[in-house]
Amino acid sequence: MDDRKEEDDGGGDSDAETGYRDISVSEGLGVSRRRRNMQFCSQSPDRHAVPAKGRSIRQYGVDQVSDTFCENLASGSTYAVNDGSNAVRSLSFPQYCPTPSPLSHHKYSNSVEDIRFPYPNFSPSLPPDYYAIGGSLDSVISFPFDGRRDSDVCSISESDGTLTLERAMSEFGGAPGTLPEFMGVGGGTGIFRVPICAAMRTDRPPALELRPHPPRDTQAGSFLRTIVCTSSQLWAGQESGLRFWNFSEFFESWNGRMAKRGDEDSAPFYESDCTSPVLCLVADEASGFVWSGHKDGRIRSWKIPKPDSESSSKEEDVEIGAKTIGAGIGEPGSLFREGLSWQAHRTPVLSMIITSYGDLWTGSEGGVLKVWPWESIEKSLSLTVEERHMATLLVERSYIDLRSQVTVNGVCSLPSVDIRFLLSDNSRSKVWSAGSTTFALWDSRKKELLKVFNIDGQVENRIDIASQEIHVEDETKAKLTKKEKSGSLSFFQRSRNALMGAADAVRRVAQKGTFTEDSRRIEALAITMDGMIWTGCTNGSLFQWDGNGNRQFEVQHHSYAITSICAFGTQLWVGYVDGNIHVLDLEGYFLGGWVAHSGPLINMDIGSSYIFTLANHGGIRGWSLTSPGPIDDILRMELSSKELTYTKTEKIKILAGTWNVGQERASHDSLISWLGSAATEVGLVVVGLQEVEMGAGFLAMAAAKETVGLEGSNNGQWWLDTIGKTLDEGTSFERVGSRQLAGLLIAAWVRKSLRPNVGDVDAAAVACGFGRTIGNKGAVGLRMRVFDRVLCFVSCHFAAHLEAVSKRNSDFNHVYRNMSFTRPSVEQNSGPAGATPVQVHRGGNSVGSQYDEKPDLSEADMVIFLGDFNYRLFGVSYDEARDMISQRCFDWLREKDQLRAEMKAGKVFQGMREAQIKFPPTYKFERYQPGLSAYDASEKKRIPAWCDRILYRDSRSISVAECSLECPVVSSISLYESCMDVTDSDHKPVRCIFSLEIAHIDQIVWRQEFGKLLASHEKIRSLVEEYSIVPETIVSTNNIILQNQDTSILRITNKCDKHDASYKIICEGQFTMKDDGSPSELCAKGSFGFPNWLQVEPAAGIIKPGQIMEVTVHHEDFYTQEEFVDGFPHNCWCEDTRDKEVVLLVKVTGSYSTKSKYHRVTVRHCYSNKNSSNYMQESSKILQSNQNHLQRSEFANFGSSDVVNLYHIRSP
Repeated sequence: MDDRKEEDDGGGDSDAETGYRDISVSEGLGVSRRRRNMQFCSQSPDRHAVPAKGRSIRQYGVDQVSDTFCENLASGSTYAVNDGSNAVRSLSFPQYCPTPSPLSHHKYSNSVEDIRFPYPNFSPSLPPDYYAIGGSLDSVISFPFDGRRDSDVCSISESDGTLTLERAMSEFGGAPGTLPEFMGVGGGTGIFRVPICAAMRTDRPPALELRPHPPRDTQAGSFLRTIVCTSSQLWAGQESGLRFWNFSEFFESWNGRMAKRGDEDSAPFYESDCTSPVLCLVADEASGFVWSGHKDGRIRSWKIPKPDSESSSKEEDVEIGAKTIGAGIGEPGSLFREGLSWQAHRTPVLSMIITSYGDLWTGSEGGVLKVWPWESIEKSLSLTVEERHMATLLVERSYIDLRSQVTVNGVCSLPSVDIRFLLSDNSRSKVWSAGSTTFALWDSRKKELLKVFNIDGQVENRIDIASQEIHVEDETKAKLTKKEKSGSLSFFQRSRNALMGAADAVRRVAQKGTFTEDSRRIEALAITMDGMIWTGCTNGSLFQWDGNGNRQFEVQHHSYAITSICAFGTQLWVGYVDGNIHVLDLEGYFLGGWVAHSGPLINMDIGSSYIFTLANHGGIRGWSLTSPGPIDDILRMELSSKELTYTKTEKIKILAGTWNVGQERASHDSLISWLGSAATEVGLVVVGLQEVEMGAGFLAMAAAKETVGLEGSNNGQWWLDTIGKTLDEGTSFERVGSRQLAGLLIAAWVRKSLRPNVGDVDAAAVACGFGRTIGNKGAVGLRMRVFDRVLCFVSCHFAAHLEAVSKRNSDFNHVYRNMSFTRPSVEQNSGPAGATPVQVHRGGNSVGSQYDEKPDLSEADMVIFLGDFNYRLFGVSYDEARDMISQRCFDWLREKDQLRAEMKAGKVFQGMREAQIKFPPTYKFERYQPGLSAYDASEKKRIPAWCDRILYRDSRSISVAECSLECPVVSSISLYESCMDVTDSDHKPVRCIFSLEIAHIDQIVWRQEFGKLLASHEKIRSLVEEYSIVPETIVSTNNIILQNQDTSILRITNKCDKHDASYKIICEGQFTMKDDGSPSELCAKGSFGFPNWLQVEPAAGIIKPGQIMEVTVHHEDFYTQEEFVDGFPHNCWCEDTRDKEVVLLVKVTGSYSTKSKYHRVTVRHCYSNKNSSNYMQESSKILQSNQNHLQRSEFANFGSSDVVNLYHIRSP
C-alpha cells in the first residue's frame, strides 16, 4: 500500500509544473468554438515522414491529465489517435457529426466514430513507424504506431504519455448524449477476451436452422424431447404431443398461418392435439404410421401424411376405407390422424423399436420388456372405428413379457434396471436392450435371451429376484405356472426373496444416481451399416461391439458426456452434452467436429440427406451429410456476402441500479427517486442490492437453505414486492428473474412490450465470505437472452477496508471464474428464476468441473457488474477528500481511486468500461441526514469513497466498432449518477442507463437465402449431384425358391471402383397362394419386416468397390405359433402350410446422400413337391440363365423419398 502511495504521489498532479492544462467538456465557450472548428483527417502521410522536432505529444503533458484530448493552443492543431488497429480513426464528439457511411443503418454509432468499419480485422496497409496527423497537411505531427489490437493497448497508458483512443473517449465520450468512458487493461486475452461473433462462423459448417433456439419460457409444457425422420417429414415428440415438418416446406415462411409463440422464426410445422409427454418415437413406412411412446405408459400411432397435396390425401383415405382404425381418426382439416392406441405399461415407455420381423418392442422402468406381435397389431388396425375398444383390448392382451420368459421360480437372470435403450440389429435379426451399465442380447425371431453382459464386456452371472415391486403394473394379471402351483415357498425362501428384493430396490435407486454415479454410464446406443454397435458413455468414451456382444475397442475424442449417436453410410456422428458434434469413420478415427448447439445435443436422426440435431433447449438444426466439405465453404462465402440482407438491428435501454441498503427498508420516495423517475424510458430494469439482511444467525440459516436449493428471506421478498410496485409491475413491467444469496439480491424487470424478446433467464450465486462458503460477501447473477443475444448481470459485494485491495481483486477473479448459471426447472419458467446451488470451488476431478473450463461470463455478449465493490480512495486524508468533494474536484479524486488504479494495472475488471464519474463518493454517510455534510463524522472518520459502481463489457474488441453481426452488442452510457437525496442507508444508490444496439439474424430471411443458394448455385448443385451418386450394383438372381430347411446364396456386387455401397434388405410384402393357385393380396409387416419362416443374413452391410457380398437366404421351420394372453402362453396352432412368396427389396445407397436405388428379388417357399415342381418348370429358364453368369436386376427409377410409393402395400 505504501509503495502504491509513493508511486502515485511521485507522478505529480500540478498543471503549473508543466504549463499545460486539461481541456474538459465543462470549459468555456471559446474552447467549445475551437473544438467546433477542428478538422479531422485520416489520410496516410508521406512514407518518409519523421516526427516534428519539439512537437511530440509528450511535451504537452498528456500523462499529467486525467482525461486527455490535447490541443496545441498556439497552432490550433488537433491530434487523432491510434486505437490499436491498423487504421487511423477520426474522433467525434457532440459537436461533430460526420455524414454516416451508406452502409450504416444508424444515425449515430455508440462509439468514438460515426463511420462504419465493417471489417475491423482487415485494416488497410499503412506505414509501420509513424502516422502524420493534423488539421492540415502543413501542420503535420507524427504519431508513433503500435499495430497491436488488444484491449490493453487501447487503455490509458501513462508510462510513455502516448495519446490513446481510450484517453480521448474518457474526455469526449461517443455519440451525442453519451458519457465519456474509462476502460481497464487486460481485456484482450484469456478468459477476458471478447467472444468471437460473425454472420457465418468459420469453425462450423453452415446449418439449416429448422427451428432456432426458442425462448425457454415459451416452451413450458411443450419442450421437444425426441425426433425421427420419415421419407418426407421430420417428426418431433414434445411434452404435450407431436409435431412434424415437411421437407418440402423447410425454406418457406408461415404464409399467413398463425405461428406459435416462440416459434415465429421456425420453419412451418403442424402440431397434434395435447397428449401425455412423448418419450420415444419410431417411424414405420410400411404401415404408414409413426409410433409414439408416452410418459403415461400408452403407445399411440399417427398416420404419416403423404407428400402429395392435402386434398388428394383425404380423398384417398376415404377410398381405402376411412372407417377403419388403420385410416386414422382426426379433426376435419387436420393432418394429424391418430390410429391405434393402448395402455402398454403402467410406467413410462422409455424405449421402443420395430424389429426385422415387424414386432414392436417396448422397454420401461424396472427392467420390464414387452413384445407386441405384429399379427395382433395388424388385426386391430383392420377393425372399424366402432370396434376401437375391442381393438385396444386385443392388442393390450397380446403382449409377450420377456422378463417373465426368463424368470423361473421368482429368479430372473435380467437386472432390474430401467430399459433406456432398445436397438434392432436387422443384419443379424437381434435386439439389444440396455440400462445404465448392462446390456441384454436377444433373438428377435425367437424372442429368446442370448446374453447378459456389462460395459466391460463381461458376462453377467448375477441373478435377480423378481420382486413384487418390479411387476406392480402386472400384479392383477400375474399367473402361476404349473410348477409354481405345485407347492408354496418355504419361509426361508420367502424371507430370502424379500431381502433380495429390498437389496434390488436399493441397487436400482443407486443406479439412478441417488447414491452413486458411474462415469461410464451408457448414454447412447447406435448401429452402423457394417453391423457394428457403438455405445457412448458419460465420460466421453465410445465403445465398439460386434453383433455377438463382444467388445472390440474403446476410443475417446472428448471429455464431455456423450448424449446421442447416429450412423449413416461410412460415418458416425457423436453428440455431446456441451453441444459439440464429432464426425468419425467406422474405425473410430476423428474426421471433423464443431459446436452444433449452445446446449446438450439430445437426439439425432437422418433424412433428406441431412443429419438433424435436437438440443435440449428445443432448437433443431440440419447439417449436410457431406459436412465438413467443399459445399460448406461455398455456402459460407455466399451467405456472408448477403449479410445485410438478413441482419436486423434493435435498440433498447437498460436501467441498472445498485444499492447497499444496510439492512434497512427504503421509503417510497427514495425508490421513486432512484428507480421510478428513470424507468419511464427503459425496457429493462436490473437492480442489485447488498446487505438486505445480515447477522450471524441469518447467514448460517441462509447457508443451510442453500444446501437444499432454497433461497430468499422476508426482507428480500419485501424488496422485490416494493420495487415491483414502484415499477408498476403487472401493468408496465414484468419480473423475469431474481436470485438471493444471504444479504445479496438481484432482480430483473422487463417492459411488457419487450417481454416476447427476453427469455431463458438463468440465475447463479457465488459465495466469497468465510472460505468461499458464506454469502456475506460474494455475488449473485442473472443471465438472459435479449433478441437472441446473451446478457449477464452480476451484483457483487466484495471485501471491505482500505487495505484489502488484493482481497477485492481475488473476490472478483473468483466470481468471474466460478459463476455458473444453472437453468431453473420447467415449472419455474413462467416466474422468477428458481434457487440455484451456490458455486463453490471444485477440484479438477469432480464431475462438474469439466463443464467449467471456460467461464459462463466470458461467453456472454454483454456483462454488467454492479454492486458495492468496496474500493476506496488512497493517498488522501479525510479532510482532503472532503475539501475536494465540496469543490467538486472529481477529476483529482478519480486519480486516487483504488479501482481505477487496479484496472489500469490490469489486475481487476479486465477490459471492462465505466462511465466517467461526475458524482460525489457514495460512502459513508450518516443515515437520514441530507447533503454532503452527512459524510461520516464519527471517530473513525471513514474517508469517502466510490464504493458503489457499475461497469460493463459489450461485444467491442476495440473502442471503435459499429453494431453488426461481428459485433452484435454495442453499448453507450447516457446516465451515470448517484441519488444524493436518498438517506435511508449509509450508502447512496447508484443508477446507470445503457443504450444498446443489438444485431441479430432474421432467421426466416436467412433460411430462404440458404434455400435459394442450394437451388440456384451451379457449383453447389454440381457438388450435390456428385455426392449423391449411388454406386452401381448387381444381384446374382431375381428369383429364389426354397423348400423346408433350404438355403440359398444371394450375391450383391459393387461394380463401382471408387465408392462404397451400403445396402439393406427389407421385405416389401408377402402373399400366399390360394387353393385355386391365385395369389392373395401383398401385405407388409411392420417396418417391412421378414416373415417368421425366412432368415436373411446379413440383411445390411457395406460393400467395398469391386467386392461381392454373399447374403444367406434360409428357410427355417416354424410350424407352430403360440398365442400370448396377458404376457403368458395361452394356446398353440399350426402355421399355414400353403405356399408363400415374399418380395425382397435390396436398397442401395451411397455414403453422403439418402438417395437410393432398389433391386427386387422374389423368394418363394413351396411346402409340397408338386407345387414346387410346377413352379420350377415355370422358372427353369430363368434359373438356367443365372447359373453361368450374374444377372443384373432392374433398377427402380426412384430415389430416397420414393419408398413412399410402397404405400399401396398396407398391413390391414
